[in-house]
Amino acid sequence: MSRTVADVESLWEAVDRHTAAIGSKLVGWRHHLHAHPELPNRERDTAALIARHLCSLNLDEVRTGVAGYGVVGVLRGGLPGDRVVALRADVDALPVREDSGVDFASTVIDEDYPGGPFPVAHVCGHDCHTAMLMGAAEVLSDLRSELPGTVLFVFQPAEEGPPVDEDGGARAMVASPALLDPAPTMVFGLHVVPLPTGIVGYRVGHQYAASCLVRITVRGQQTHGSTPWLGVDPMPPAADIVSACGQIYRQVPAASPITVSIGHVEDVGRFNVIGDSVTLWGTVRCLDPRDMDTVRDHLARTAEHMARAHGCTAKVDFLQDVPPVDNTPAWTAATLPTLRRVVGEERVKRTDATLGYDDVSEFVNAFGGVYVMLGCQDTEYVDGVLRAIPGQRGAAANHNPGFYADDSILATGTRLHANVAVDHLTGRIDPALVEQPGPPAF
Repeated sequence: MSRTVADVESLWEAVDRHTAAIGSKLVGWRHHLHAHPELPNRERDTAALIARHLCSLNLDEVRTGVAGYGVVGVLRGGLPGDRVVALRADVDALPVREDSGVDFASTVIDEDYPGGPFPVAHVCGHDCHTAMLMGAAEVLSDLRSELPGTVLFVFQPAEEGPPVDEDGGARAMVASPALLDPAPTMVFGLHVVPLPTGIVGYRVGHQYAASCLVRITVRGQQTHGSTPWLGVDPMPPAADIVSACGQIYRQVPAASPITVSIGHVEDVGRFNVIGDSVTLWGTVRCLDPRDMDTVRDHLARTAEHMARAHGCTAKVDFLQDVPPVDNTPAWTAATLPTLRRVVGEERVKRTDATLGYDDVSEFVNAFGGVYVMLGCQDTEYVDGVLRAIPGQRGAAANHNPGFYADDSILATGTRLHANVAVDHLTGRIDPALVEQPGPPAF
């Protein structure tokens, strides 16, 4: 059913009014989630909170237990329409000790998580994402009689990656029937980042990198630390492999951003024992996924040959592949007018690519859509360069113990979700309608 511009304007105004009315709820949800974080594939209480809220809205369906602790709320509009917009938020936290200084900071320790115990904190902003989408669900449920089509509220677990022996995350959700009835015609999501508070950042093409987890197991022969010649020490080749990872970038063209990082070293034994194995855990990131096979080949060959030179062996496993987040020109051009209307044209900025990853790419690749960034910190652009605002809280990157997000962005994120939903369902966001005789103007 088509709607006039005036009809849609009344919906936009209603979204703003309803969002303003729940401002204190947004902050309350976010602070509660922040103080009670849960690690990937362990988001039991988070999922229960989300499900209770969605049920309180009398949605048509609330589907729980999706790909672990995922939750999908289904809102069917009161007007006929074939479009289905999926709004996505990730809900898990990280094994990082928080040092943000806020009075709702996490003090949670997960004693049972594989490899733990771990401190747990929302130092990537997923508490913000969850609160925003809970807010959008409340706003849009109040407007259901005026909506054509269907809204799916997708709360995804394990975005940070499940334990290596478990399934989970976006790929598992995409494969679930819970996300296919009805199938989305658009996916939208956002991620809070250290851009200036309220700024929306976007990139056409690969915004986030392709990624995989790397496990390198170097094996030798155990012996006492006083008699190294009676065994084969796996530690020196492991150290050489870590050092060599910093040179693999030289094996791909200089214009192709890649990184190979070893973040964790795990051995067996004690200070006076030369153990029989050392395991290196890390990540490969490639902005162009075509570089991934090249990097993997060089990494595997380097590890195996260095281990052999020391009389050891090395086994290299590549796990948890995540494709890059790719905002296509057509989807981006179709969505930008909505983003600019919500936050102001001057507050929508084209940004550089990053070697971070986000498995929202599984949703976008499967169904089409757009993923953007939302600034949440005391930073500013000076002559086009991003810097911390002097005398304020500064900049703290995602995954940093000091990461913080200003509560004011919760309402902005809620409005972005709800307005994108309205505009897609009413036909305003549709890449098929974008005229592209040449490159779109961004």
